[in-house]
Amino acid sequence: MRYKCSFFVLIKNKNKAKSEREDLYNLIDIYGKMCYYILVYKINMEEFKMYRTNTCGELNIENVEQTVELAGWIQKIRDLGGMIFIDLRDEFGITQIVINDEKLQEQAKDFNTESCIHIIGKVVERANKNNKISTGEVEVVAKEIEILGKCKNVLPFEINTDQDVREDLRLEYRFLDLRNEKLHNNILLRSKILKTLRDKMDELDFTEIQTPILANSSPEGARDYLVPSRINPGEFYALPQAPQQFKQLLMVSGFNKYYQIAPCFRDEDPRADRAPGEFYQLDFEMSFATQEDVFKIIEEVVPYTFEKFTNWKVDKGPFIRIPYKEAMEKYGIDKPDLRNPLIIQDATKLFENSDFNAFKGKTVKLIVVPNGAEQGRKFFDKMGEFATTEEVGAKGLAWTKIERDGQVTGGIAKFITEDIKEKLQKEYGVEENSSIFFIADEFEKAQKIAGLVRIELGKRLDLLEKNAYRFCFIVDFPMYELSDEGTIDFSHNPFSMPQGGLEALENKNPLEILAYQYDLVCNGYEMASGAVRNHNPETMVKAFEIAGYTEEDVKERFGALYNAFQYGTPPHAGAAPGVDRMVMLIADSQNIREIIAFPKNKKARDLLMRAPSVVSEQQLEDVHIELKK
Repeated sequence: MRYKCSFFVLIKNKNKAKSEREDLYNLIDIYGKMCYYILVYKINMEEFKMYRTNTCGELNIENVEQTVELAGWIQKIRDLGGMIFIDLRDEFGITQIVINDEKLQEQAKDFNTESCIHIIGKVVERANKNNKISTGEVEVVAKEIEILGKCKNVLPFEINTDQDVREDLRLEYRFLDLRNEKLHNNILLRSKILKTLRDKMDELDFTEIQTPILANSSPEGARDYLVPSRINPGEFYALPQAPQQFKQLLMVSGFNKYYQIAPCFRDEDPRADRAPGEFYQLDFEMSFATQEDVFKIIEEVVPYTFEKFTNWKVDKGPFIRIPYKEAMEKYGIDKPDLRNPLIIQDATKLFENSDFNAFKGKTVKLIVVPNGAEQGRKFFDKMGEFATTEEVGAKGLAWTKIERDGQVTGGIAKFITEDIKEKLQKEYGVEENSSIFFIADEFEKAQKIAGLVRIELGKRLDLLEKNAYRFCFIVDFPMYELSDEGTIDFSHNPFSMPQGGLEALENKNPLEILAYQYDLVCNGYEMASGAVRNHNPETMVKAFEIAGYTEEDVKERFGALYNAFQYGTPPHAGAAPGVDRMVMLIADSQNIREIIAFPKNKKARDLLMRAPSVVSEQQLEDVHIELKK
């Protein structure tokens, strides 16, 4: 065969140069070897064993009388004496297996749930059909059974039940936990969402580029994970909190649109909506782009992805835009859940002449709950208990009702004068049969407490819009904020462009300067963050100087950017939707660990792989580290 192919190819290419003919010979050699291996494969086919020709989710009434092979895990065994039934499960579904042969029944007595088996059998119609599974019209009568992997007699927990299992135990046996149908489907959903995001970004002419994992330390708002260098004693890499500097350098390098599904590493405390240690984001950046250009991309990609994987109502662009200051005033938080209809209003002036001492000299916020007067005293007491928890931090929660007959009752009713009542109705939209909650404290604390009370009221009164994804952009973030030590610090991304540019940095109060920074919020979760970048080196240096960095600091810590910006930098902007939160929202999960294959626990420990762990003295010596005992 090889020589016939050689003769034919060389006749067609007799005029080609000698080097090109040698290349053809090499290709023919490879082809000849492939033919040889195919021949050997056919000869040895009898020794080759396929463990599955069908999946456990595909058989139906049309397969009756067919002989099939299935492989999977035993979900349930029912021994009825003269007959044994097995629910066989794989990634695609469940098929009922019937064992009525005495020899096979004897073999099956050693089977345990979650053991992996292979069966050959005949498809028959079920007498008692099961409408809950796709294969419920049929069952397979086993002719041959082989155990592929035996499971221990005692499982650490049941796999596919509603039984509550301690999370640390689930994480320790995560390979078993991932067999749970709901959790398994979450991971499959994540894979499909990632593919959809990549396909959509490719369609929009973005170029996927990978940036380094071993990078430099950068002030992104969290602690770095440091990696000691063996080759360079006393020096460290940092795992990137985000590919921020690299993606900006790509814009300087002339790439028009960049994206990647980027791993990011931040040494932050765990919480339900944030994975400890690492997370993934759809990182993208565009040259010659404005804030509007970034919004259009997000409004194109995000609703498209949500609509593909849910039947819930999904907001389409253009999304509502809420300035940061307005968000804090109306919702008490910069990631408002727009499914909650309650609004916070400022009532400081309303009570400036009140006799109620608890309100004097304080910022007073109020929340009006339509039909809230229908709640009993116990509800108001419980809300007061919530407000005074350590997490919320209120000294108390004042309240009152306006009944259907217009009477003011309960709580601080005696301090609601006719004048105050009239203003509540005219200026604050209070109607009859409403309740009103009041929060009084220092300005920022009052905002925060009111925001948490609003969220809790929405949950307890079941006010949230059902089966909907409500999006909004939070815009006009402050460029700077006061740190706990009273110094000026960046409030958001330090590489953002200040509104007003260099002139604003030189002439305005830093705490009054706004930035071209924005967040995408969905149902109370921050789902993306981004900014128009500060691409002017002089403006960049000034911005960092205000935050306490010298020009030398900037050159040392951000030398690559500082240097690159001297060589013709295009205006650029971008954002980074969080993949983990996106999947969590689409999967309607309340815990981000439920959509990550191998997450860490609340103490940032990987209980499966037992990380972090102690390393040997030799390993420490290799990287020039001595532990402080």
